[in-house]
Amino acid sequence: MQPFKIRILGCGSALPTLKHFASSQIIEVRDKTFMVDCGEGTQIQVRRARIHFNKIFAIFITHLHGDHCFGLIGLISTLGMLGRTAPLHIYAPKELGPILKLQMDFFCNGLEYEVTFHEVDTSVAGIVYEDKSVIVKSIPLNHRIACCGYMFSEKPTLPHIRRDMIDFYRIPECYRNNIKNGADWITPEGEVIPNNRLTEPAAAPRSYAYCSDTKYLPELYKLVYGVNLIYHEATYCSENENRASLYYHSTAKQAATVALNAKAKSLLLGHFSARYDNENAILNEARNIFPNTYLANEMSVFDVE
Repeated sequence: MQPFKIRILGCGSALPTLKHFASSQIIEVRDKTFMVDCGEGTQIQVRRARIHFNKIFAIFITHLHGDHCFGLIGLISTLGMLGRTAPLHIYAPKELGPILKLQMDFFCNGLEYEVTFHEVDTSVAGIVYEDKSVIVKSIPLNHRIACCGYMFSEKPTLPHIRRDMIDFYRIPECYRNNIKNGADWITPEGEVIPNNRLTEPAAAPRSYAYCSDTKYLPELYKLVYGVNLIYHEATYCSENENRASLYYHSTAKQAATVALNAKAKSLLLGHFSARYDNENAILNEARNIFPNTYLANEMSVFDVE
């Protein structure tokens, strides 16, 4: 099974601290490298994580609050200085388009690579990116401005050939793709060997949901149902539930409730308020509802399983 990894570059909230960087993550799936959100300081974290800058194929921005996008223009500029030639794709709410163009015209004139902006409708759930092995969907959220999360999912793969059976029946290599696609094998004597004896099921496709800043959405679980790993903001503990509601954020209890109802395998919490010296209270509150919960932390790596 190919790696499907989430690398945490930053998991703090809007107020800068000495402990946490602003929001940013790297998603590595099916030999592709994506970034989601690009807060201030992201470039430093990319270097610390020893990620090759030019491996980043696309960047997905959830919303236009600075702690999620202030690092973007700096990263674009750095990629130019590093000699990037491959296009960079930016997926973000439509409001970023003219802002990005203005910044690039002023700071990044003469780039030797193309930056392609893709407008995302944050009000609907829909496919925003797709290739032969990965699909990315938007997840509408409820924040103070247009905001969405993103679901990164593997596409199903073909069954695995059983080498022992292929060798036993001396099936020519030219026919093996047909078997992967469901064909039976007919021996020279006319015996039909059913496909299920020649193959083993492929591993189930995995998925990761990144649910950025949002007020608690009781129905959110329906959009991420069955997800392997869900990242959900948990800015506060329940003692600050009124504050969370006022600023369109969520508590740890609310994040855990979404994961529980979604029947997720694991929950990852982040976007911690600067008021917490440590996040143990946030973690314990969530684990009381959803035990398989973990805290995001800079440079941590999580496998999607």
